[in-house]
Amino acid sequence: MSWLYIALLALAVAVVVGAEWPRLESRLEARVGVEARRKRDRQKRKTALRIVPDDADDFAASVERDLAQLPTIEDADRRN
Repeated sequence: MSWLYIALLALAVAVVVGAEWPRLESRLEARVGVEARRKRDRQKRKTALRIVPDDADDFAASVERDLAQLPTIEDADRRN
């Protein structure tokens, strides 16, 4: 009778593994799969990035310089 108990236990284990397989597979894939590798690579690239100093004043000055150099149409030119 002990073989019957072993067979029932093996069947119960197989049922539990079969029922939980999608969840186990998704966890395994999240750690080992292609998407996990992409995520790790992206995280490494993000740590290598650096913040550029904020030069808002320089930018504003360069915009003003560029605007001052643009040709304009004066009222006297419009009349002709």
